[in-house]
Amino acid sequence: MDSADAPGLLRIGELSRRVGVSDHVLRAWENRYGLLSPVRSAGGFRLYSESDERRVRRMQAELANGLSAAQAARVALAGDLPVGIADRAVHEVPPVDGAAAVFGVALDAMDEPGAQGALDQLLNEFTVETVLRDVVIPYLHDLGERVAQGVVGIGQEHFASHVIRGRLAGLARGWGGGRGPHAVLACPPEEYHDLALMVFGIVLARNGWRIGYLGANTPIADVLRIAEDNTPELVVLAATVPERLTPIAGELRQLASVAPLALAGAGASQTIADETGAWLLAGDPVSEALRVTRSSDLTDRGA
Repeated sequence: MDSADAPGLLRIGELSRRVGVSDHVLRAWENRYGLLSPVRSAGGFRLYSESDERRVRRMQAELANGLSAAQAARVALAGDLPVGIADRAVHEVPPVDGAAAVFGVALDAMDEPGAQGALDQLLNEFTVETVLRDVVIPYLHDLGERVAQGVVGIGQEHFASHVIRGRLAGLARGWGGGRGPHAVLACPPEEYHDLALMVFGIVLARNGWRIGYLGANTPIADVLRIAEDNTPELVVLAATVPERLTPIAGELRQLASVAPLALAGAGASQTIADETGAWLLAGDPVSEALRVTRSSDLTDRGA
């Protein structure tokens, strides 16, 4: 025990060692779910009891059984919850939720090894498409909302985006070598959020498409030139707000006359798609990528 402040009480470093959970994740569980109830030593240190350790171990067990982090915390906090009720809750939750919760908590706690380990587990147990659709995209959506609400700082958003971008880049490796149709993917000027677009490209590539990825903040004149030179089967522009697309409607119409054009992201709408002659991708990037691969005619707006 690394604390002599009080018998039977532990500092967070010792608790972390005993339960095999990083102190970053323990603090996140304490702050988000109230899982731990430390007392203060005379010197101001947080001290944790055997009850705290027991709740952490129960939460670990419930996460392993497939509960979400919030559900696992509730079960752990209700120590007298009948086992049958907990068991029913476990079987009603998709198994992906447990590892997804660990991934999200680790990113929130800026625990990169924990987040990487959770992603490794997910990719070992589920398809890439499932992990991207059911874990990565929901986390990014939730993170964006929390940033907008001021709950999460920009620095934490950058950290999580950096970790996710690194893994997506690994999945995207070689995506320009497909033998199928060619897709050019870009974000319009002043749009810097391109992770969902990367997800879209990864799923297309896994279905044989060849990806030309231009990324964030791309001048439309450059997209037009590349489309004219390469005659792709599809050009996709993704934006998070309408203000990135409506001012360039004229350029988008010109682009749509050169190659099939699709607009994606929260900034795209049926109105701007109709105005520019584009195809609207209104769903999540994984589902829309799969829809594109099934469409025999990309110019069919009703596909």
